Amino acid sequence: QVQLVESGGGLVQPGGSLRLSCATSGTIYGIKAMGWYRQAPGKQREWVATIRTGGNTKYADSVKGRFTISRDSARNTVDLQMDSLKPEDTAVYYCHVDILLRGNYWGQGTQVTVSS
Repeated sequence: QVQLVESGGGLVQPGGSLRLSCATSGTIYGIKAMGWYRQAPGKQREWVATIRTGGNTKYADSVKGRFTISRDSARNTVDLQMDSLKPEDTAVYYCHVDILLRGNYWGQGTQVTVSS
């Protein structure tokens, strides 16, 4: 059973920074990609950023230049550094992992609130 646990959410003022972390349970083989999604109140879950096993990263246009995704392949953890945060970044952020032949798994989510 694959378990993902996010941490690092909280309340921050506009323009501030937060760093989210996601830890996986045990040793997982065959990870194709890890990433982050978010869901704001009343909206559908949307993709934020992905990092593939080879290190290639992609970002949603709404966060490009402000967010940075990174991964520790040895520990199977993925972080999301969020800078220049805006109120519209407020959402529950979910960690995601895509595993070869096993499918997709999600964490339980961590709340990020950007407000003055």
